[in-house]
Amino acid sequence: MTTFFEKTIKSEPIYKGKIIDVSIATIEHENGDQAKRELVKHPGAVAIIAVTDENKLVLVEQYRKALEKPIIEIPAGKIEVGEEPIKTAYRELKEETGYSTSSLTEIASFYTSPGFADELVYLYEASSLEVGEQQLDEGEYVHVVTKSLAECEELIREQRIHDAKTMYAIQYLKLKEK
Repeated sequence: MTTFFEKTIKSEPIYKGKIIDVSIATIEHENGDQAKRELVKHPGAVAIIAVTDENKLVLVEQYRKALEKPIIEIPAGKIEVGEEPIKTAYRELKEETGYSTSSLTEIASFYTSPGFADELVYLYEASSLEVGEQQLDEGEYVHVVTKSLAECEELIREQRIHDAKTMYAIQYLKLKEK
């Protein structure tokens, strides 16, 4: 098996933001060729698969400016500096949906766009949900919806569910049913 490696010659910061940092790296391949890489640094995120006692997936609908449309997603959020991913998952589930749980199980973790970003998403499954009040962050507007798997599949066809983490969650639940 071939081992690939790119040595960083230099890294130029382009933007330092609240959520992401952007840089341009000059890299060198093993054969000496050089190239540029545009890189996005992200602190990581969590996403939560939460299913009600009625076997409905808890989802949030929100407008996504980057897409210029609203989409329906599983609850998710950014990991704060120094915060453990599981703590973020408990916090984000409560903030975005109002639901709380005493039991989260890590299912997987995955990179969202490894070609240019280091964002790692930790996926958790919540059980024994309790209904409560949303505690949205300032400037955050989300509508909570619950849908069956069949309804979720229709939302995928309609491109109302149109993100990888939510599609991953739906496939996970479908495989779990078998």
